[in-house]
Formats: sequence, structure tokens, C-alpha cells
Amino acid sequence: MNFPGKKIIPRYFVVTVVLSLLGVSVIGRAAWIMFAERDYWMAIHNRFVTDSVPIEPSRGNIYSADGQLLASTLPEYKLYMDFMSAEKNEKRRIKDQARRDSLLRIKMDSICQGMHRIFPDIDPVEFRKLLEEGRRQESHNWLLYDRRVSYVDYKRAKELPLFRLSPYRGGFHVTEYKHRVKPFGSLASRTIGTMYGGKDTARFGLELSFDSVLRGKQGVRHRQKVMNKYLNIVDQPAEDGCDIVTTLDVGMQDVCEKALNDKLTEINANSGVCILMEVATGDIKAMTSLTKCADGKYREIRNSAVSNLMEPGSVFKTVSFMVAMDDGYIDMNTSVDVGGGIMIMYNRKMRDHNWRSGGYGLLTASQILERSSNCGVSYLIDKYYKDDPGKFVDGVYRTGIAEDFHLPIPGYAKAQIRHPKPDGSNWSRTALPWMSIGYETQIPPISTLTFYNGIANGGKMMQPRLVKAVQKNGQTIREYPPVVVRERMCKPQTLTNLQTILERVVRIGLGKKAGSRNFHTSGKTGTAQVWTKAGFASQYLVSFVGYFPSERPKYSCIVCIQKAAPASGGGHCGPVFRRVAETLMAREVQPDYSSARDTLHSLLPDVLKGNIVAARNVLGALGLHCDAPATPSSFVWGKAERNGQTTVLSEAENGKDVVPDVKGAGLRDAVFMLERLGLRVKASGVGKVSHQDVAPGSPIHKGQVVHLVLENGAAEKSPRISKPAPVRKDTAQTLNPEEEVVPNVGDGPQPARQAETDNKTERRKKSDAPSRTPSEKKKSKTDAVTSDDRRSRKSDTGRR
Repeated sequence: MNFPGKKIIPRYFVVTVVLSLLGVSVIGRAAWIMFAERDYWMAIHNRFVTDSVPIEPSRGNIYSADGQLLASTLPEYKLYMDFMSAEKNEKRRIKDQARRDSLLRIKMDSICQGMHRIFPDIDPVEFRKLLEEGRRQESHNWLLYDRRVSYVDYKRAKELPLFRLSPYRGGFHVTEYKHRVKPFGSLASRTIGTMYGGKDTARFGLELSFDSVLRGKQGVRHRQKVMNKYLNIVDQPAEDGCDIVTTLDVGMQDVCEKALNDKLTEINANSGVCILMEVATGDIKAMTSLTKCADGKYREIRNSAVSNLMEPGSVFKTVSFMVAMDDGYIDMNTSVDVGGGIMIMYNRKMRDHNWRSGGYGLLTASQILERSSNCGVSYLIDKYYKDDPGKFVDGVYRTGIAEDFHLPIPGYAKAQIRHPKPDGSNWSRTALPWMSIGYETQIPPISTLTFYNGIANGGKMMQPRLVKAVQKNGQTIREYPPVVVRERMCKPQTLTNLQTILERVVRIGLGKKAGSRNFHTSGKTGTAQVWTKAGFASQYLVSFVGYFPSERPKYSCIVCIQKAAPASGGGHCGPVFRRVAETLMAREVQPDYSSARDTLHSLLPDVLKGNIVAARNVLGALGLHCDAPATPSSFVWGKAERNGQTTVLSEAENGKDVVPDVKGAGLRDAVFMLERLGLRVKASGVGKVSHQDVAPGSPIHKGQVVHLVLENGAAEKSPRISKPAPVRKDTAQTLNPEEEVVPNVGDGPQPARQAETDNKTERRKKSDAPSRTPSEKKKSKTDAVTSDDRRSRKSDTGRR
């Protein structure tokens, strides 16, 4: 058969030509698009690509010294609903919209009830109206809940019908926010710092000073539309912020805040400061500054502990004596006759606090500080330094109290102590004597505490430390070791003398209220009038600063309170110091119970209904025999019964879908058992459960509230009549008669009248005392006269 080439070849030729022309046209069109229409198509491309979108990093955490979380960033969400289909094709959009509306109608009741369980303030009927209104308005971004919700609540809402679908199918979507939280609330809030609302910008505290470390570095991404969906493409990942570890101790901070707040409330003071420092390292374990607000409550408004520049008062006398002793001008036996408590110094009166009662007369250097004599201190300093006051000021700077400690708290203040100029233009003759007792200077409480901490630390002054380390993913990348400011603040003999005097101030001087019966403390009281634009007002800054225990100091502490007269450093600040010291020392005690254990007579403890697995573990740890079933679970509800010297534990027979019987159980186990079944619990009273309002065996309804009444929840407490407790002299909250304050310029602590509350207490004691016969009254009167005679003779002997 011959091949019909004349017919086939022309056809192949035509096909080849057509395909070639088609290929050339495609290539030509592509070239035209690439070159002639490049700008147009690049503009179209850019409409679907968003460049340089920042990726916000996660802010670092702030931890306490014992690893507890002080500040962290948690996500919060706002819930929205898109009721409309996003399909571009008209037919597909209509079909998809019908599907969405059908699902919404079917799942409406389940969604409303579910949202009510998650957010009890949502009314199911009102929420249904809210959804219907959003659908009627054809909203793409309808707000479902007016408040931000936590991650846990968001995940619970995401499990509801329709909401569990993807945003493109169900329409449920959220907007994420970052929220800075403090697990311990207002505890040390001014020191930790805070953020501006809705912004990743720090306001104050450690949050601000370490903002660059905590913030991290932003990343970069771009969004590109692919297959009708926008994808986030990361160009540079974000670098999360580092964590910082502080020296704060949560427990100690709580002790200091509670003690200070209670005292401020009791005496109706304006403000107060309490700082606790570790002697060996200078670590700040607690720092609080409370100010009275308009509602009468005390809050941390400003960090007065590091920023408050005020005249320290008598606590500065220790600095003056350190300088004078170091220069060899005075020693422990140097004596001064302060007379009746008033000295005329350059036409101004220098008064002691007891000038109204006749003064102290002849005092040694030790007694001058013990009794906080203004006349004694100012006389000695003026006597030896009046011709060269610059030498005294140089000695003050030599102690280190005026150092810049570079605290990591924005707004901290450095002590301001005036130095006389050569021409004397900034100096007067009264400046030196008044400076020696704590006026003419501006010193923040943290600087005063650092000075006394150095005395407690054997003369080595440590820089206050608030941050120990910076960490990244649990690894320390920067450490802040303790820093020594002064290796030796003074001569060894000077240090020994001052340590002895400070211990005597608390033991026999004006600081008795700061002492404890259980251990020795050392410190110094202080009182200074507050200067205002109108001059010295009736406001006083009283303080007590010291350390404990005296033999081996572990902590130093300063307490400052600003209040109206009468005011006393020992009477008002001393009890706060003692409460802090005794609480912390009690925490250090490790009791040994081994000697008290009775191995011959063991008493079986009462075991309540509840988790028998936990009961079995406790009984086993106590070495007591119990008969319990083997259970693989960590929680098994059951009851306990005694059988001789054996406790029998048995598992309760509760249905899976019924309310269990929790009567006789402890509240902790009862709440755990009910909540793990989806029930909510409200309880009242103290003790074990005596009544539950939902009967055992009832069907369980998720979210149902069960009210529990504990043993004494409904019982009224009968009034108890008891004898009034005797008032201990060392703990009575009264002012020392030797510490009364009278508002005079340049005065330190002044003798105070007995507080009104003490008078009421005495009158109450007298009214409660039983009636006495005439002979008993006569005998009592004779005893009182004899007692007064003894006190009079003792006082005269002391003066001689």
C-alpha cells in the first residue's frame, strides 16, 4: 500500500505552523507582560502582599528570689462572630450562606446555654437576641462579649457547637491582646512596676528600668494571598524578652506590708515606709511605701523608700558620733552636762525631748545616744568642728551614707548633704549643730538603712541590690553580684562602740518598743519635723532603723512614718520593727519533734470522708496500719471506719452521672469531687460538710450550683465572757513618756502625753475591778504612797 504523502504532509505542515504561531504568540504575550506591562502587574501583586508586618515578642517575666512569679504576660481575647459568607462566586456564596444560617438556627440554643455556663453574667435569652441582631445587620465582626476573656475561657468557648469550626466555616474568630498580670496583686507593686493600659510601654519600677531587657526584639513577617487565603510568612522571627530575678521575698514582703499597714491604720498616719535588707549581701528582701488615699485606705502611690528626700532626724546622730569617734574627739566615757534640756546655740534654742521635765543633766556619750539628747550631740559636734565644719562634712561623706547607689528604680534619689564653701556663702553658724542631729540634710530612707546595715555587717557597707540575675530560657546570661561600697566605714573600735550603744538603745533606751524577749535587737529612734512652704508644720517624720539579731545580724530594717503630733520613733515605728523581726526569726526556727514522738502509745487520727488515696498515703507516712483497696487512680472517693487499731478505707459506690454524697467530708475534697463532675460549689461555715442542698443521687446538670453548709455554718456563735488579758508593758501600744513631741524648730523627739486609748484602758480596768472594803482601800492607798516614794527615791538616785 502506497503512503498518501501528498495528502498527509500538508496537514502536518499546517498543524506545525499553527502550533508555532501559537507558541510565538504565548511567548510574545509573556514578554509583553514582563516588560511592557511590568509596572501594572507588580501593582496588582502588591495588593495581595503586605510587607514588613511586625511580630511582637513575648515580654519576659519577673521572679522573686525564691522563684515565685511576680509579673508575667498572659494573652487575653475578645470574641467576635462573622455571620456572612466570604465566597466570591455568587452561587457558592448563596449556598454557603444558607448552610451558615441553618447551622446557626440549629445550634443557637446550645451556643447560648454554653456561653452562660462559661460566663454566668450572660443571659441566654439576651445572648440569643444578640446573635439574631448580628445576623440581621449582616455583620462580619460582631462582638459577642464586651470584656476580654482569659485563654482558658477562650478555649472553653472554642469547644461550643459552631464555634469549634474554622473561622471560614463557622465564623467564630478572636482578637488577641497581651495583658501584664501580677499574681500577688498589689504586693510590691511600686517596686515591680506596671505597664500602660493597652500598650507595651512600662510606666515605672523594674518594668521601666529593665524595659529593654524584658521587651525582647520584634520580628518581621509579610502576608501573602495564596489560593484565596492569606498566609503569614515569617521573614525574621521575634526574639522573646529575658526574665529578671529579683532579691525580693514574697513572704517577707507580705510581712512588712501587713505590719506597716496595720500600724498606719491604727494611728491614722499620712504615709509610711518599710525596707528590709539582708546584712551580708545588701539584698533588698522587702520594700513598701504606703500613702493614705481619699477613701482612707493605704496604697503604694510613689516609691518613697528610694525617692523621698527628707531630714532624717535623730537616726543621723549615729553618723555624727561615728565621725567624731573616728577623728578621736570623743569616746564612750566623754561626758556632757545638758542641764535642764535647753542650750542656747548662736541665739537659737536647742531642746531635748524632756526639757519640760527638767532634762537629763550629766550624760556620757553612750547615754547621749541611748536617750537621743539633741543638746549632747550638737554640743560635742559644735565644740570640735565649729572652726572647721568642712572636716565634719568630709567625715560624713567618708562613712558612705551620701554615696550614689545606682538603684535600678527610676526616680531614686541620692542623699544631699551640704558642704560649706570656702567663702561661707552657703553656711551659717547654726548649720553644724542642727546638721549633727539630722536637720540641714536630705537623705532617703534607703541610704539611712544602708548605713546601719554596714554597722551590722562589721563595718562593710554593701550596695543595695534589687536584681540578682537576667535569665533566658532558664539559663543565666547576666549576673549582678553583691557590690561592696565601703570595705571599712570606720575604725574597729568606733564600730564596736556604736554596736554596743545601738544595742543599749533598744535594751534600756528609747527604743524599748523595738525589742523582743526572744532575741536581742539593735537600732536607733528618730523624730524630725517636716518642713513645708509655710515652715515647720505639725507633721513629723518618725523612724526606727536597726538590725537583728544583735549577736549575728542577719537582717536590717528601717520603718518611717509621717503623722501629726504627737509622734514618736520608738513608740510608733518600734512595734512595726519588732513585729517584722519576730515574724522572720520565727520562720528561721526549725523545731525538732523527734524527742516528742511517742512510739509506745499511738492514737489513730480521725479520717474524714474524701480522697482515700490521700488518706492512705498520710496514714502510711505516719506509720499507721490501714486496710485500703488497691487503686490505680490518684483520686478515689470513699470513707473511713475504725476497726480496733486499724483504719478501714472503702470506696464509695457513686454513680457516674449522679450527685455524690459529700456530707462528712472536708471542704477541699468535697469541692474537688463536685467540680470534677462539672458542678459548681458555694460553701459557708467552718469544718466538715454537714449539709448539701442537692440531694445525693440526683442527676447531674453541668454547671449546676451546689450549696454546702459546714458544721458551724448556720450556728450562731454564743457570746463568750472572759477575763481581759493583762497588758504587757513591753507590747502596750502607748507612747514612751520620755518621747513626747512638742512642735519647736530644731527639736528632736519630745516628751509625749499618755495616749487617750491608754486612759480608756485604765478606766476600764478600774471599772472591772471588784469592790473593796474600806480597810482594803486604806491598805491600797498606803501601798500606792509607798510605791511613789520608792520611785521618787530611785529617780533622785539616778540624777545624782
